[in-house]
Amino acid sequence: MTDASPIVIVVKQSFQQSAERVFDAWLDVKAAAKFMFATETGTMVKCEIDPRVGGGFVMTDRRPEGEVEHTGTYLTIDRPHRLVFTFGIPAFSSDVDLVTVEITPLSRGCDLTLTTEMNPQWAEYEELAREGWTKILASLAATLNH
Repeated sequence: MTDASPIVIVVKQSFQQSAERVFDAWLDVKAAAKFMFATETGTMVKCEIDPRVGGGFVMTDRRPEGEVEHTGTYLTIDRPHRLVFTFGIPAFSSDVDLVTVEITPLSRGCDLTLTTEMNPQWAEYEELAREGWTKILASLAATLNH
C-alpha cells in the first residue's frame, strides 16, 4: 500500500446460525467453495485452504472470460470472533487487500461485520468491491441455510 490512507469498505450481515458455525464456514473447503468468490456464471474449480495463521487459501473460479484465481494468507484466527486475512487476485495486481471478519454472537444467531482495506489506487473499484463482499455474505447466508 502507499502512504495514502486505504479505502475502507464495511459490509454487514446477520445470521440465524451460531457464531461458531458462521466462522467455521470461512475455513471449510466445502462451504467456502460455495460462497467465496463463486459467481453466477462461473464454476469453482479449485478451493484449497490451509486454516492456520500463516496458512492461506487459493480459490479459482472458471468464468466465461477465463479462470480467476483468488489468494490470501491468514493473519489472525480467533474462533469464533475474528478472522483476518490478505486477499488478492495475482493475475490483475500484486497488491493485496486486508480483510477483517468480526463476528458477534447473539442470543439467537450472530452479526458479522466484514471490513476491507484497499490500496487507494483502486478507488474506481470501491463500489464493485463493496457489491462483491455483500454478495459473498449473502451467499454465505444461503449456504448455511441449506
